[in-house]
Amino acid sequence: MPLYIIERTFAEQLELSEDDVKLIEEINADEGVRWLFSFLSADRRRTYCLYEAPSAAAIMSAARRGKIPADAIVEVEPDTVGVPGRPQEWAGSQAES
Repeated sequence: MPLYIIERTFAEQLELSEDDVKLIEEINADEGVRWLFSFLSADRRRTYCLYEAPSAAAIMSAARRGKIPADAIVEVEPDTVGVPGRPQEWAGSQAES
């Protein structure tokens, strides 16, 4: 499945409740989109997220439905995301936590 980096800019500092996260996860699942990890800027107004998705259009559809921005969506080569195998190792370590 292709990988994408999504840049999002928020008008105010990002603060998500558990309910917000649950709704976003449900919408993503409906669209076949899977969040892998994110970086939050120091001012808490921008995020840079790595997603697995069938297409950029699926990510954009999920963003629209969730009423969250998606300023830039860039497909990235899986082999260039760190050292090969590292995203899987990281995901496994998160599941164990």
